[in-house]
Amino acid sequence: MPDPTLAQFGDQSYISVETFKKNGEGVKTPVWFVLHKNAFYVYTEADSWKVKRIRHNPRVRVAVCNIRGAIKGPWLDATASLVEGDERLAADNLLDRKYFLKKVFNFLTRINRHKRAMIKVDTA
Repeated sequence: MPDPTLAQFGDQSYISVETFKKNGEGVKTPVWFVLHKNAFYVYTEADSWKVKRIRHNPRVRVAVCNIRGAIKGPWLDATASLVEGDERLAADNLLDRKYFLKKVFNFLTRINRHKRAMIKVDTA
């Protein structure tokens, strides 16, 4: 049975992921996501600042937002980690199904050889 606190995310297209700098300042980023088995999966550039911040501090917060990052719901405290292997492939396939444009970005990523990272966000 799905977690009722995650119901607000069910039909949404964007979440804001807030990661934290070393000085504790939060940085909010609107991202595409998929909710699977009570965890959020987000993909991004492997050398992005949010990936670097997550490696340093896995504490994050998530909230429903619009494409511009305007928050539309309450924040949830969570923990982020980078995933690989079968879990990453499964999450990537789910994101491909949810967002048609991601398939286009997948193609462009192969051309320009940018590496991507998959982030798993578990709510506390």
